[in-house]
Amino acid sequence: MAEPGRIGELIAAEGLPPEFVDIVGAVIRPLARRIASDHARLARPMVVGLCGSQGSGKSTFALFLATLLEMAELSSAVLSLDDLYFTSAERRQLAARRHALLVTRGPPGTHDVALGLRTLEALAGSSGPVALPRFDKALDTRAAAISWPKVQAPVDVVLFEGWFVGARPQLEDDLAWPINLLEHEEDRDGAWRGGINGDLAAGYQALFERLDLLVLLKAPDFEHVQAWRTL
Repeated sequence: MAEPGRIGELIAAEGLPPEFVDIVGAVIRPLARRIASDHARLARPMVVGLCGSQGSGKSTFALFLATLLEMAELSSAVLSLDDLYFTSAERRQLAARRHALLVTRGPPGTHDVALGLRTLEALAGSSGPVALPRFDKALDTRAAAISWPKVQAPVDVVLFEGWFVGARPQLEDDLAWPINLLEHEEDRDGAWRGGINGDLAAGYQALFERLDLLVLLKAPDFEHVQAWRTL
């Protein structure tokens, strides 16, 4: 049976099946209670990381979590790692300077980490409206700043979602051999994978150090990732 009230309305508005209410009850609602409890204990703004593969439901999860937090009288803002990509022009410069594969957005090294840090700091520490960055994937560049949505800061909870939010760098030995066709054909010497691993070890860790809690939406296998991405 569909849940009445705001959650039921949100399920319908998002075009989700009625049984999604079971996921809300079993997973998202208990997490909202956990965050509310941690926030009360910390008595300061929290940053909650949401990570998971493409198509795992991070955006949907964040939407329902933000709604439940609001129902608990906690303000929140959702910041996506995808909205921190460098512009297409900046990535072309990166590709010319470091490695051709950096022209394609996705891995560490293709995000404006400084923009992410400024945004997190503003959401937690400033008083007044804060603009949330937006990236236009259709145009493959950052949306005009005038179009960025604004939230009133400070917020109680920042939900920071992205496919490798909270990830740690690999050991050097793990990068010695290519693991797929792309690396075998376009990164034979390991310069690209070594470079993005170095980026992950540096600036991104400063970003992830802001996390008070990290939640993983775990996919069973890569076949599911491909199917979910297609959907």
